[in-house]
Amino acid sequence: MRLSISLADFTWPDSPGAIGPRVDRIVRAADQIGLDSVFVMDHLFQIGPNGPAENDMLEAYATLGFIAARTERIRFGALVTAVSYRDPGLLVKSVTTLDVLSGGRAWLGIGAAWNADESAGLGLFFPPTSERYERLEETLRIAKQMWDGSEKPFHGKHYTLERPLNVPNSLTRPHPPIIIGGQGERKTLRLVAQYADACNLFGASVDTVAAKLAVLQEHCEAVGRPYEDIEKTMVAYWYPDKSIAEQADSFARFAEVGIDHIVLGRPGPFIDADFDKLSDLLHKTTNL
Repeated sequence: MRLSISLADFTWPDSPGAIGPRVDRIVRAADQIGLDSVFVMDHLFQIGPNGPAENDMLEAYATLGFIAARTERIRFGALVTAVSYRDPGLLVKSVTTLDVLSGGRAWLGIGAAWNADESAGLGLFFPPTSERYERLEETLRIAKQMWDGSEKPFHGKHYTLERPLNVPNSLTRPHPPIIIGGQGERKTLRLVAQYADACNLFGASVDTVAAKLAVLQEHCEAVGRPYEDIEKTMVAYWYPDKSIAEQADSFARFAEVGIDHIVLGRPGPFIDADFDKLSDLLHKTTNL
């Protein structure tokens, strides 16, 4: 099993002045102990259960550039990009740039978006749910085309790209891995089966996760995609005060139903002392 972390809380007692140095130390430690990836949320206001909207929150893609520059091995991405916040041509160019500058370590994490409050608060485009899903599918098609190197004009229902040039192209071939967040059975998991390299489910019961993966397998069969080709990831809380053995046993139950990559959040922000414990947890779960 792979383990990663999600940096979702930036409100340390010495924030905001110490946010940069703290994030620097955390991502370097994650890199050094062998975690797979470090993810950030694509939110502009803090969300529950991490705290009130007024707590510290960083913009995702500027933060990913910072992370890329301070690490050597670990992968990174947004979990997940809100499709309505960035036009697809610019988004693909941004992820490609991160991939090139980092030596091939970027993810494209993407989803249909949901936070109407922060969108209204900052004046961001936020269409109805059905349209956001239409835009998500068009964005995935555009990403695949641009990473394939095709400059053929794209004329969709919502997006028009007259020359989707993407030079330099990504170092990761055929493209940076695409992870779609969400577990809607009718739309989201269908898009995973059709376009993605990985799904990302929410931390829930083992039975719920097993049921969602069964639906994903049905979608894969419907589109002729090998279910085994898709990396099954989920977000789960890591509790520093719980025993390593207890948490490893919990993750083993998810591994038994098909999860092979867990992205760890924690109550409150990560701190330097967490990484000795995370290293021990990583060793316990490597062979799950």
